[in-house]
Order: sequence, then C-alpha cells, then structure tokens
Amino acid sequence: MANETEQRSSSSLVTVIIAFAVNTLVALAKTVAALITGSASMTAEAAHSWADTGNQILLLVAEKKSSKRRDHAHPMGYGREAYVWSMIAAFGLFTAGAVASITHGIQQLFEPEAAGDFTVAYIVLAVAFVFESVSFFQAFRQARKAARELERHTLEQVLKSSDPTLRAVFAEDSAALIGLVIAFAGIFLHQVTGSPIPDAVGSILVGLLLAVVAVVLIERNRRFLVGQGVTPDIEQAMASRVLDHAEIERLTYLHLEFVGPRKLYLVAAVDMKGDHPEHEVALALRRVERDLEDHDLVEEAVLTLATSDEKSLSFGLDASRPASG
Repeated sequence: MANETEQRSSSSLVTVIIAFAVNTLVALAKTVAALITGSASMTAEAAHSWADTGNQILLLVAEKKSSKRRDHAHPMGYGREAYVWSMIAAFGLFTAGAVASITHGIQQLFEPEAAGDFTVAYIVLAVAFVFESVSFFQAFRQARKAARELERHTLEQVLKSSDPTLRAVFAEDSAALIGLVIAFAGIFLHQVTGSPIPDAVGSILVGLLLAVVAVVLIERNRRFLVGQGVTPDIEQAMASRVLDHAEIERLTYLHLEFVGPRKLYLVAAVDMKGDHPEHEVALALRRVERDLEDHDLVEEAVLTLATSDEKSLSFGLDASRPASG
C-alpha cells in the first residue's frame, strides 16, 4: 500500500512539474507577443500564464510539505499543508491573473492602445495551445485513472478528490485552453473590425474565467481545511474493510475525515466476536487498528467498543468498490 501512495504522490508531482515547465515557456512567449502586438487579450493571457507559473511553485511547496511524516507535534501528519498552500495559490490566481486581466481590459476600453503584428499573436497562441494541451492531458490522465478506480466521471473526481494539486493543475490548464480560444477571438475581431473593443472584452472575459476557477479552488480547499467528510463510496469501502476482520462482529459508528491528500482519520465503534477477557479484547482492537493503518488511505485508526444497545450501521453501496481519495 505504501508503494501505491508513493506512486500517486509521484504522479501528482510529475503533473505539477510538467505544468510549471509549460507555463514558464508559454508565459515568456506571451509576454514577448504582448509587447510586440499591444493586444489587450494577449496581455491578459501573459498575466494568466505568469499567475499559473507562480501557482505551480506554490503547488510544488504543497507537495513537499504535505508529504512529511507525522511526528509528536503533528500527530495527524502534515497533509493539510497541501490545502493551505493550494489555497494561497488560488488567491494568487485570483489577484495576479483575474484582477490584472479585468483591470487591463477595462483600461483598454477607455484608453485603447494601437495593436498590430497579429501574425505573431496567432503563432504564439497556436504554440501555447499545443503546450497547454500537453500539460492538460497529463492532469486528465491522472484524474481519469483515479476516477475509474471509484467508478466516477473524470470531472466528478477532480471536484471531489482530496488531491488539491491535481485539481489545481486540471482547473488551471482547462482555463488556459479556454482562455486561448477567447484571446484568439478577441484578437481576430480586433483585426477584422479595426476596433479594440473585442480585444479589450477578451481580456475581461479571460479575467472573469480565472476568477471563477480561483473561487472554485478556494472553496474546495476551504472544505478540506475545516474537515471534509468522505463520499458514500469511500465510506462503504472503509466500513467493509473494518468488517472484514475476523474479530469484528458488527460496526455501530464510523467517522472518516480527510487530514491530507489521500489520507483519512478513521474512528469506529465495533462489537467484537465472542466474550473474551478485557486484555485480549484490547490486543485484538490494536491489531485491527494497525491493519487498518496499513491501508494507503488511512493515516490513523482508532477503535472503541460498541454497547449492546447501539444499532449496527448498514450501507447500501457495493462493497467491492475500492477506497481512494
């Protein structure tokens, strides 16, 4: 299970590194094109790419800090560091990308600047689209693989996943591809009509797109920071894992909470089989706890004994579905 966790973490790291490299190259190209053409949409796209580049650095920090092993000072580990740094990245996308693009677009509506060399803009947009597609498909493959394990749609997995770096890269790359189409339309209409208004509107639309993405990312990270519960499929899978132990008769309480990317805190109340002495029951509980913690998704498991009057939990989902975050 540890190898599976390392593979998933490594996959997220590769996704972020690819996105960082792509955004750096694209940001430089867009900046040069913006200076040459004077296009408002291209300037917005340059701001967008620089914001994404900065975000990838923060996401790399998130991956590094959240992967530290738990210690006495942090008994639940450092997993939530990923949500902190991912939220900072989302705020950066909002301010450096969205606000800058919208502000520049509004300025261009009232004080338009002359634009030209549209061919340069089209070439840069085309190259950027190819590079951004490479980064997007890396994030898409990772999300689709996780979605298949849980029998979810890919977009559903991106929104519900406990992995904030995957969600951020997927969302930012999606926005980048849409933004390129908006920028192309704005520049093309500017060239055809001779009016700078479509170009300025394109800059504003790119900014609004980034704002929506940033708000969604901030909200998702907020949920995990304050204690995000699990979806029914994960709850079913972990309940089944508890009940699979030969010593466990029934399950009356189950609390599951994400404490980091693909890391759960599990608390359960169980009824043990037979009527064994207290010291034997205590040892059996500890064995089950340690076995549960061998699962790549469980950071810590705490079991307590149920009382005879407590009702057993029942789950209606397919127990064969694997647990993943």
